[in-house]
Amino acid sequence: MELLAPAGTKESLIAAINNGADAIYLSGKKFGARAYALNFSDEELKEAIRIGKIHGVKIFVTMNTLVKENEVEEFLDQVEFLYVNGVDAILMQDFGMICLCLKKFPNLEIHASTQAHNVSKEGIDFLYKLGVKRVVLPREMSLEEIKQIETPVEKEVFVHGALCVSYSGRCLMSQVLGGRSGNRGECAGCCRFPWKLYKADKLINEGYLLSMKELNLSEDIRRLTPYVDSLKIEGRMKSPSYVGFITNYYRKILNGEEITEVEKENLQSLFYRGFTKGHLLASKDLINKTSPNHIGLPIGKVLEVTDDKIIILLDKELNQEDGIRFLESGKGMIVNYLYDMNDKLISKGNPKQKIMLDNKIGLTSLDTVSLTTNHKLMTIFDTITRKVPIHIKVIAKKNKPLEVIFSKGDVEVKEQGNLVEQARNAAVTKERLISQVEKLGNTPFSPKNIEVEMDDDIFIPMTEINIIRRTLSERLIGRLRMTFKEPDINRINLDYVDVGSTCITNYKEIPACQFEIKEKSGIIHEIIDGRGKDFIAASSCNITNSYTAYFLAYYGYKGVTLSTELTDNELNMLAREIKEKTSITLFVENNINNEVMTIKGNVLEIDNTDSYHLEDPKKRKFKVKYDGRLTHIYSPYKIDRNEKVIDNVEFISNIN
Repeated sequence: MELLAPAGTKESLIAAINNGADAIYLSGKKFGARAYALNFSDEELKEAIRIGKIHGVKIFVTMNTLVKENEVEEFLDQVEFLYVNGVDAILMQDFGMICLCLKKFPNLEIHASTQAHNVSKEGIDFLYKLGVKRVVLPREMSLEEIKQIETPVEKEVFVHGALCVSYSGRCLMSQVLGGRSGNRGECAGCCRFPWKLYKADKLINEGYLLSMKELNLSEDIRRLTPYVDSLKIEGRMKSPSYVGFITNYYRKILNGEEITEVEKENLQSLFYRGFTKGHLLASKDLINKTSPNHIGLPIGKVLEVTDDKIIILLDKELNQEDGIRFLESGKGMIVNYLYDMNDKLISKGNPKQKIMLDNKIGLTSLDTVSLTTNHKLMTIFDTITRKVPIHIKVIAKKNKPLEVIFSKGDVEVKEQGNLVEQARNAAVTKERLISQVEKLGNTPFSPKNIEVEMDDDIFIPMTEINIIRRTLSERLIGRLRMTFKEPDINRINLDYVDVGSTCITNYKEIPACQFEIKEKSGIIHEIIDGRGKDFIAASSCNITNSYTAYFLAYYGYKGVTLSTELTDNELNMLAREIKEKTSITLFVENNINNEVMTIKGNVLEIDNTDSYHLEDPKKRKFKVKYDGRLTHIYSPYKIDRNEKVIDNVEFISNIN
């Protein structure tokens, strides 16, 4: 079972490696779904891949945002850079880019991001037949639904971290309200806003009504492992300390080690909006409407407040330099100075002890105190301490060159020394030889086993062993950094439209799709094989370049609805490009309040009438509809296209 950890920085990469990750996902400066993480430069990406090779940790790079027409060549150039440098896999959502990359880079491993909307067996089978190695299952899938997907494709599932309320992370709200596309990695977190819910203009609920709790499946891992191949931790924007702790937490569970109560509390102190088991285990407890932020671990209660001091009765330990939050008021502080009740400075407060803090934040209420930064967990990760076990073999025969071999898997390096001589005085022992050759010091290696073949009564200078050991360590590092095959790259003509013919062989007809959010009209939100089906791809399929349109035309789609995120000029240029090469019908939504969120279940607890709307802090009104399975939220603004600018399309106000 693979444990897959996040990394938004090199420090987080090191933290994940040190704490037992089998694989790490990260992003470059462009095309990743966390644009506001620090992310990795090209040189840092190259080094991350090399570090992964040395330590036996796979490196996956996320390139799972929407790709516009003018970005296609840059996207392919970045994929090629990663490919030739030995990346283990790339995550994508754009079907056009998936197929272009399968054609251009035949040995590249591609994973379909959750935003590819992998919700049905039919869709996942289709991806597998295209050549996709792995799918990331949406957080909306239940365990029972996962059990029913029997397919050769690898299945990856989130087990911990932040949850997106919108289905498969496909959300237009950030784009509509602030011009920041969540589908291009720029989400403004509108679901974390305070909202008011109205029925027929009567306020019936308010708070953080769309703010999901943190996923935590740590107690249920064994229920998952028979049906999936990779357990994924969310957190590319989290600290290295968070990444290290959470990775270690799940590694211990997978290793069968016991999790202590202190570790469970530490988990909560690192980041906590409330925990939920999510849709995977059909939890009804999904939303924390009281707070969208980290609320931490409750550790005590304020007993008294003065202008100068805050008196707290502790239930749990509090240390100097910890961060705390007063939950009811929402105020927080770093504990720079901590006093006992005799006004004496102390470094730590213990459970059941009364302590005092300086009231520099103007607290006036008797709040609950919560630990939000545990200083003891704030580890600096600047060096990799995880060692790679290697096999060492020493051959020392009289009158033959000394030979030492280092090997890791099928990678082997060897070095010969001088002729082994007869001992004139004290002979070297096997134990002495082993103790010298295993001194791997600051190298990434540790001896898994040491095999020695030697004659009796021989002499070998230990300086010679030292030189050979250092030489072999450097050579093995070099070999491991390059343990990937010379990549095959096909030349492709981007003007050629046969993008759909990737590598499908022995194709069998995929049955009609029966997935959760397919419309009866033939308008679909999940991309599957469309031959003979008269399908029209909805705007939620996020078509932003001609290659995705070519792909869908190749697989029999009657029409495609271009992304609402494109500008009028972008739509016009894209439509012209597509119409030059295919006769597929192009649709563009106009003069409608388009859907900005689709949410599984009834998170707002409303009936199925048309009388509801949400109001954001700027008093913008969003119509809300629950259809018995899904909650639909519609934009407060009508799409207003300049139809004079856009040619070669059919404008539609309703495609349902």
